Amino acid sequence: MPKELHATAASLLSESNVGKHVLPYYNLNEASIEQIKLKNTEKQRAVYKIDYNNKTYCLKKVYYTESELLFVYSAMEWLYRNGINVPRFLPTVNKSRFVNYNDMLFVLTPWVDGEKCNYDDIDNIVETSKYLAKMHYSSKDFFPIPGSKIKKGYDDLYISINKHFQKLLICSNSAYLYKDKFSKMFLDSFDKNIDLAKFALETASTINNDNLTSSLCHGDYVNKNIIFDKSKEIWIIDFDKCSYDYIAHDISYYLRRLLKRDNTKWDVEIAINCIKNYNEINKLTIDDIKYILVYLSFPQKYWRISKDYYNNIKKCNKNSFCNLLEKTVKKTDYQLNFISELTDHLRKHYSLDI
Repeated sequence: MPKELHATAASLLSESNVGKHVLPYYNLNEASIEQIKLKNTEKQRAVYKIDYNNKTYCLKKVYYTESELLFVYSAMEWLYRNGINVPRFLPTVNKSRFVNYNDMLFVLTPWVDGEKCNYDDIDNIVETSKYLAKMHYSSKDFFPIPGSKIKKGYDDLYISINKHFQKLLICSNSAYLYKDKFSKMFLDSFDKNIDLAKFALETASTINNDNLTSSLCHGDYVNKNIIFDKSKEIWIIDFDKCSYDYIAHDISYYLRRLLKRDNTKWDVEIAINCIKNYNEINKLTIDDIKYILVYLSFPQKYWRISKDYYNNIKKCNKNSFCNLLEKTVKKTDYQLNFISELTDHLRKHYSLDI
């Protein structure tokens, strides 16, 4: 986005401007407003905390179209009506569920007060695994209101993994060509990471996509979007990325974010616990299980760092990339052991046929 548009956006989205042109639609003219987040990227968004008459609200400027917003609204209403705690869109004085100001869409919800999911608390992990299963189970028959733009995922995992696998091979050729510090580190850890990638690719080739379970999925089910309130009730926020998708994608994304951390690095017991608790509420097919295993086995960060490095080698900060790669490869053995142990467990307890 050009600098002049950045400045214009910042001005339009200032607290005073939003307070003057958006809050009156909610009869919140006298409310206090605090900008919590502003992202002036292609997907421009902003979040404000609104206080009025001892009540707190969240005002959000979204980055998508009205028809996409209707899909998100439909999803959250469906979940609310099926017992899932989500902050509902509040009506304007005109009974609309959003405000259009200067071709920007704003929505207002109650502010969800609480603590984000603590990945170092096993009870939090267990409860959020169960809640994801409950959310998926309750929304298998979801359909949006008329006028919504249907949002779908359903990416073919084998095609994606194969594309990433081929890129790793291209990066290895580049590493032999450049022979710099990063390339040496990349090649020193290549055999182990390519083994992970091969396992992911071979397992992905056995997945029957027709046997993957579909549902409404959150798309970003991570700790910052999972809030425990004062009563220890779970609330799910930020449905910007929700779509029809394979449930295994939601599960896998949640698990990888959890397991790649230093404090929980590739802890197989945590993964087994999560899958077990999820499965007790929403049964997984054998292909759902395979999808999860593939997603967790591919060396995602190793692939991404090396891809970005060689794509930008003439202008990147090489020391920063070396530091990133060094931190990543230190966890490779943990991931290898994790996949070996998890595969054995899944063969024994879920009849995994690989």
